[in-house]
Amino acid sequence: MVLIDGKKLAKTIRSNLKKDVDELKKNGIHPKFAVILVGDDPASKIYVRNKNRACEEIGIEYEEYLLKDDVSMEELLSLIDKLNEDKTINGILLQSPLPKHLDINKAFKRINYKKDVDGFNPINVGKLALGQDCFVSCTPYGVIKMLDAYNIPIEGKKAVIIGRSNIVGKPLIQCLLSKNATVTVCHSKTKDIENITKDADIVVTAMGKPKFLKANMVKEGATIIDVGINRMDNGKLCGDVDFENVSEKAGYITPVPGGVGPMTIAMLMENIVKAAKMQNK
Repeated sequence: MVLIDGKKLAKTIRSNLKKDVDELKKNGIHPKFAVILVGDDPASKIYVRNKNRACEEIGIEYEEYLLKDDVSMEELLSLIDKLNEDKTINGILLQSPLPKHLDINKAFKRINYKKDVDGFNPINVGKLALGQDCFVSCTPYGVIKMLDAYNIPIEGKKAVIIGRSNIVGKPLIQCLLSKNATVTVCHSKTKDIENITKDADIVVTAMGKPKFLKANMVKEGATIIDVGINRMDNGKLCGDVDFENVSEKAGYITPVPGGVGPMTIAMLMENIVKAAKMQNK
C-alpha cells in the first residue's frame, strides 16, 4: 500500500507557485485575492485562516471581507460587483455555507467567471463540462493532481464517486471523464453501493459519513481517495473511509488529515496565479 501524501505534494506545488509569483512581481504584476466570509461559522473561519496563510507563504496579496449574519442579498451582490470591478483583484472567493436567507447560486453567478478561482460560476461549470480551459473547483482539481503525481492510471479505469455535491462530486465526474475513465456516481438513493465500489479501480468518497467505506467494499489494489472530513466524539478527525482496514487492501490511499485537504488549498493558490496571468496576458 502506498500512502498518497497530500501535505508533501501541496508543499511542492506551493514552492513552485512562490517562484511563479516572484517572477510576476518582477514584471509589475502583484496577484491579489479577496475572500468574502458571511457570519461566524467556526469551520469557515478555519478554512479562511488556512487560505490566508497559504497566500502569505506564496506572496499573494490577501483581502478579507467579513459580513454579518443578517447581511442582505443586495449588500452581498453589491460587494461582489465592487470586487469584480477592482482591477487589482485577480481572484474572488465566497466562503460557503451562507446563512439560509442568502441565495448562494445567485452569488456564485455574480462573481466574474474570470475571477472565479473556486470554479463555481455557471460559465466555468459549463466550460468544464465541454472540456474547455476554465477554473476547476479546487477539491476535484486536487484529486486529479494527486492521481497524476503518483502516476496512477485513469484512462480506461472504472472510477466510482460516492457523493454528488456541486462542490466535489459533479465537477469530479467531468475531470475523470476528460481523462477517459468510466465513471459511476453513487449517492444517498443508490442501492447496493458495496457491489458497485467492489468493482472499481478508483473510489472517491465525498459524503461526510465517518468510516463509511469498509474493507469488504473495495477490491484488492484499488486506489482510495478520501475527501470526507468528520470530527469524532473524541475530537479526532477521520474521513469517510475506514482507513485502518481499507489500507490493508488498497494499492494507494489518502489519509485524513493530510490528504485531499492541503491539495484543495494548493489548487486554489494555483487558480489565483493562473487568474493573475490571464488577466495580465
